[in-house]
Amino acid sequence: MRRTPSPILALPLLLALLAACGGGAPATMTTTAPTSAATISAGAGATATGASARATTAAGTTAGATGAPTAATRGSATPARTATGAATSTRGGASTPSPVAGPPPRITGNLTIFAAASLTDAFNEMKRQIEAANPGTTITYNFAASSALATQLEQGARADLFASADQPQMDRAKGAGLIAGDDRVFIQNKPVIIVPANNPRAIAQPRDLANPGVKLVLAAPQVPIGNYSRQILDNMARDPAYGADFAGRARANVVSEEANVRQVVSKIQLGEGDAGIVYSSDVTPAVRGQLRLIPIPDGVNVVAQYPVAVVRGAANEPGARAFVEWVLSPGGQAILEQWGFIPLGRAGNESTPAGATFGLGAPPIATRQDD
Repeated sequence: MRRTPSPILALPLLLALLAACGGGAPATMTTTAPTSAATISAGAGATATGASARATTAAGTTAGATGAPTAATRGSATPARTATGAATSTRGGASTPSPVAGPPPRITGNLTIFAAASLTDAFNEMKRQIEAANPGTTITYNFAASSALATQLEQGARADLFASADQPQMDRAKGAGLIAGDDRVFIQNKPVIIVPANNPRAIAQPRDLANPGVKLVLAAPQVPIGNYSRQILDNMARDPAYGADFAGRARANVVSEEANVRQVVSKIQLGEGDAGIVYSSDVTPAVRGQLRLIPIPDGVNVVAQYPVAVVRGAANEPGARAFVEWVLSPGGQAILEQWGFIPLGRAGNESTPAGATFGLGAPPIATRQDD
């Protein structure tokens, strides 16, 4: 005789079949969902607790580090972040815009410019912009000490424009009848002291230039920066804080007199001198890692003023005059300031020309450098 299954025994089988088909358990029954199921539910919007919530959080963190979305982070209103920072930020923060240089001047043909060595980087940037804006135009520079350039002009060298690092060399050229019209001061500069990065003599302030055994490198006296350097030493000697014999003691330490400012920079960069005096604009990105800077107090320092003028008999006088107008314009002043020069109208008593973009990376000893 075949026996009929008991309804009580059949109930579990019925519940199992209902669950397999997507049915729910009775309200009086509890079930424990696997961790993976809880994680998926959390990603779909359900609330996860305990180990399931921790699994969801871990998944979201991993996704953020790699930038790949997961179920736990998909649909989130918060921007995904990468391992290097927020998705909406840039490395190092917001960038500072460069000064607006303005449009280059309209210049045609060839233009030859004799310019002080300290103007090399700024004027080369101007050349790049002018030639790019005027296809077929070529600017040729002769960079040297202003005194050497004046001598070359006296000896018959041909140029359209002369940009000097001091007034005496411009006056010399004017006295020889080599300048057409008036000269105009177009930019300023400021001397500083430089020492090698390792600073073997532990020079920390201007008074240390007169310490016994210091090897001081200056430009030759007829070179503008060499003249400025000796003016500074004399100014210090007139200050009781340095002593009346300071200039004499510092001059006794001079071991080399260079033909231009870039040679002074090179000597100190290579460790062939313990200290030198140069323009602030000469500590360029190419050398700033090998140098340290010592500012010269305003009370004893000088502000170098640069005049520019068209040369008499210039082959491209219109181009020369256009160049002069541009260096005097806000655009030209912005380029010069980017290279560490002091724009016209500023007193020149700042430790660092405001807006200079290259000298700030050089390690100063107290605060923060031609021809």
